[in-house]
Amino acid sequence: MNKAFSKSLRAGAALAALLVGATVAQAGNLKIESWRNDDADIWNSKIIPAFNKHYPDIKVEFSPTAPKEYNAALNARLAGGTAGDLITCRPFDASLELFNKKQLDGLNDLKGVSDFSSVAKSAWTTDDGKTTFCVPMASVIHGFMYNKEAFQKIGAQEPKTMAEFHAILDKLKKDGTYTPIVLGTNDQWEAATMGFQNIGPNYWKGEDGRLALIAGKEKFTDPQYVAVFKELATWGPYMGNGYQAQSYPDSQNLFSLGKGAIYPAGSWDISTFRAQAKFPIGVFKPPLPEGASDCYISDHTDIAMGVNSASKNKEDAKKFLEWLATPEFATLYANALPGFFPLSSTPVKIDDDLAATMVGWRKECKSTIRNSYQILSRGTPNLENELWNVSSQVINGAMTPEAAAKQIQDGLDKWYKPAK
Repeated sequence: MNKAFSKSLRAGAALAALLVGATVAQAGNLKIESWRNDDADIWNSKIIPAFNKHYPDIKVEFSPTAPKEYNAALNARLAGGTAGDLITCRPFDASLELFNKKQLDGLNDLKGVSDFSSVAKSAWTTDDGKTTFCVPMASVIHGFMYNKEAFQKIGAQEPKTMAEFHAILDKLKKDGTYTPIVLGTNDQWEAATMGFQNIGPNYWKGEDGRLALIAGKEKFTDPQYVAVFKELATWGPYMGNGYQAQSYPDSQNLFSLGKGAIYPAGSWDISTFRAQAKFPIGVFKPPLPEGASDCYISDHTDIAMGVNSASKNKEDAKKFLEWLATPEFATLYANALPGFFPLSSTPVKIDDDLAATMVGWRKECKSTIRNSYQILSRGTPNLENELWNVSSQVINGAMTPEAAAKQIQDGLDKWYKPAK
């Protein structure tokens, strides 16, 4: 090889390396997997542009899947090597399984992770407490939203007890202007999430009951759990014609149009109703059952984000997660999506009055999380999915409360042996 050719070859190689380096530096394409398909506009119009002010060369695509299909679709994409770089993490077992399968990276060394309390990180940390694998984003709180005009029409005040709640339902049904309870059972998950897990903590005493189930000291066939199903069994006659075929978007639409009075809610619905409803909305805590004095709320660690272990662009993915851990993101997220409450240690001012009211319940009641999410949904049958099924059947009148409780406990007994 002559010197001139060798020099030319080296120069060409150096130029090629430089071009490749430039391409990699600018490639910065990130894809986010999420189940929050109704948040796409906010991610595209507010959150991603805010990130791009810091990292203009990193292109971020928000790619959601419908909530009901998310887990199965994500698992299929991860197995097939087609999943996005950033994975929006469900709390507890579903995401822990992804980490244990080496599909999510550990994030202990990520800048900003230490700014979250151990409680905030608990939903995305290994059982031994040693490894956090998703950056906490927000919790959600359950309660009941209501149409203030509907309450005004029948002269109702926010109910504090289940007896007052039922008195209002009867007045609304007699008046006939509004569907008393806006809830459908077609998709099943709402019956469990906005029904069973919403009112339940007041019956099983929040964390005391949840931890007692894990320890094997309580069972779903105990009176306090059967009582929750008994309450759900009374809801059907107030839910309007055809509620069995009513989907979650149908329910959102009915309430937004002012056709319903009370909406068993997750705080994540606030932004939807702010955008669509033309009437004043109020919110009240889950009413207390007879004889109860202390109140409990489902303040559920709901959403986080991690890095796909197979991502080809982990460097930029970690930059996005570091930004996710900042007060800037917490403030933006809490106010762009009112009803998603930050989990970072830095206090955040929440402007929306409904969201501010719901987060204010933390000072009045004891917080807990959904009792199916930690440990108890790791086996087959899956407790979370079973609760969807039986809660909807109870509301539909197709299953008795006692039969529902027995099916849940029998399913758990097939695989779960609590540590003694």
